[in-house]
Amino acid sequence: MAQIVGIGLDLVEVDRIQKLLKAHPERFLDRIFTPGEQQYCAPRVRAAESYAGRFALKEAVMKVLGTGWGEGIRFRDIEAVKVASGAVEACLHGRAAEIAGELGIGKIHVSITHLAGMAAAVAVGEKE
Repeated sequence: MAQIVGIGLDLVEVDRIQKLLKAHPERFLDRIFTPGEQQYCAPRVRAAESYAGRFALKEAVMKVLGTGWGEGIRFRDIEAVKVASGAVEACLHGRAAEIAGELGIGKIHVSITHLAGMAAAVAVGEKE
């Protein structure tokens, strides 16, 4: 039976992300999103919505890890990757991957949704 290690939930206003994209596009994108995430989101009609969902996913995963922005985790250490089935998976790098290993997390299940100017993500960490 799977053992849940942590649960994270985050809600982001799409307008907030849109303003950051307009005010500091390169700095914001390069600090928060991996090249793969940028490649996926940039050409989308509602790019800010896609970025907001991925931002929420990163925050939700940080909550699963119990760190928030602390303990050396960078936003780019958590990557939202769309897989062949169309689902999104969280791929951990750097310090995020190290902490997940220390906690015994083998899989983080994630889901992103968008509605009425909001993006939300939930993450559940499962022990190996």
